[in-house]
Amino acid sequence: MKRKTEKRGKESGMGVVLEHIDSKLDHVVEGQRGIQAQIETVDGKVDEVQKDMDYKFSVVFDELHIIRNELKEKIGRDEFVALEKRVLHLEKKTSKFPV
Repeated sequence: MKRKTEKRGKESGMGVVLEHIDSKLDHVVEGQRGIQAQIETVDGKVDEVQKDMDYKFSVVFDELHIIRNELKEKIGRDEFVALEKRVLHLEKKTSKFPV
């Protein structure tokens, strides 16, 4: 009979240990759920920031496109110097004639 009592004592002691481990695992699971909720919150905020940045970059690219087109319509410094020389040359020629 002593053996049965010892065996039951070991089994009940093991049951206590298993219950303790089970309760600890429940805490771990709760912590993981909390972390998952935080990750989802951060992920939502990152999505909002990404959409905002996409919109802002779109506006900047549109502005750059407009500026580039405006610059294409203007003459460069070299062209301006050449035109200035031609105008001076024409002014010299026309100033020889009296008005």
